[in-house]
Amino acid sequence: MLPATAVYAAVIWAIAARRADDPKIESALRSWARMWFTVSGASLRVTGKEHVDPARSYVIVSNHLSAFDIFSHFIALPVPIRYLAKKELFRIPIFGSALRAIGVVEVDRRAGGSVHADINRSAHLAVGYGRSLIIYPEGTRARDGVMRPFKKGAFTIASSMSLPVLPTAITGSREVWNPGGKIVRPGVVHVEIFPPIETAGMRGEQVDALRDRVHSLIHNRVQSAAGS
Repeated sequence: MLPATAVYAAVIWAIAARRADDPKIESALRSWARMWFTVSGASLRVTGKEHVDPARSYVIVSNHLSAFDIFSHFIALPVPIRYLAKKELFRIPIFGSALRAIGVVEVDRRAGGSVHADINRSAHLAVGYGRSLIIYPEGTRARDGVMRPFKKGAFTIASSMSLPVLPTAITGSREVWNPGGKIVRPGVVHVEIFPPIETAGMRGEQVDALRDRVHSLIHNRVQSAAGS
């Protein structure tokens, strides 16, 4: 799958180099994501698409179980999305160039406070192109499958830009590709999309309350799926 990813990266980079908002970029990203599902033998179930207005931009938040999550969200969400990626991924030849060309947000965790300004600039750029930003507020994949508390950043970005928060819950992706594992397996990944939550006018403690509310919403769904 890595050679195929390199080919997709080269194609996407070439398209973006000519025109950064070319719709073919989104088609290629979804095709790349579907390739991973096809090769792994996994399938995707999506519920709640009716909650998404393709004409709007969102800050999408989700729990984070696996590297397979981003493939799932590329396919599940009927809006163009960009995500946060660690700085090391941008050093990979071709792949890193493609990430940068399409506006994936580069995150240097050692940069301290300056990383927030970089994320904010990239978020404004993504929205300017009519895209949405997906953020996994746990900050990293839950290697043991246990959902961690949410960091505040995603919700602060949403409120500062008056963008709705679009919560999603993902289950099954850890079984398809376990964090740290080298093998992808067949399985069913489920992405549930919840109704968006408007953030216009939110400040301070309201943003904290929104973070906690969304965490509880997603956590309850993940726990319910684990017990079924």
